[in-house]
Amino acid sequence: MMQGSCLCGAVTFEAQEPLRPVIACHCTQCRKFSGHFWAATSVPMNRFHLTRSDALRWFRSSDTAERGFCGICSASLFWKPTGEDLMSIAAGSLDGPTGLGIAENWFLDDAGDYYTTPQAAETLHGSCLCGANHFTLPQPMGEVGACHCRQCRKLSGHFSASFDAEVADLHWISRDTVEYKTQGGAIRGSCPTCGSNLYFRDNDGFSIEAGVIDNPTGGHLVSHIFTADKGDYYPLDDGLPQYPVRD
Repeated sequence: MMQGSCLCGAVTFEAQEPLRPVIACHCTQCRKFSGHFWAATSVPMNRFHLTRSDALRWFRSSDTAERGFCGICSASLFWKPTGEDLMSIAAGSLDGPTGLGIAENWFLDDAGDYYTTPQAAETLHGSCLCGANHFTLPQPMGEVGACHCRQCRKLSGHFSASFDAEVADLHWISRDTVEYKTQGGAIRGSCPTCGSNLYFRDNDGFSIEAGVIDNPTGGHLVSHIFTADKGDYYPLDDGLPQYPVRD
């Protein structure tokens, strides 16, 4: 029996093996929801059981599916297709070794330019999945760092990718955010309606989740940190520097 949870523990679940190989989805919806791109396994509903669901929230992202997230920490957890006896589970939410691997990549045409082919940009436009949050930033994305720590994997459902920005430069056209304080004292901001992860703030500064920015971004992925905590279901083979812990 595989077990998993959100970051704060308000949503926990069990899934009886075998689980489907992981599919990585690069569609705009998944990138907005998770903050980078999403990776999920799945299991029939008769082998899935919620053991705690106090804070579980659902957002209908299309006519064909809804997305489940934690209403406290905003961890991206589930994708459930309408009319199908199936639950897709974020691979990053699973506890311990999974024994899984990424079998397919979907919607690569919608992938972020910061991890595929960088495009020039001057002003960034970002938004959450439901559109309640919309902002602009007068700069290109620049350097993007990927983080594989347990917190980022639990919250994003895969691993995170973010870039530094100045709070004073951020112009909110519309805003409806909630914030969650992690055990380490960092603040993570998200949308309470759709669960989209938006930003991160700690003593080192302020950063924005790269997946919420619409192309073109003018960004490029430069490194991976906390790779000692990475998930076992994906390789890191892009040739970028890897750091087991953060410098």
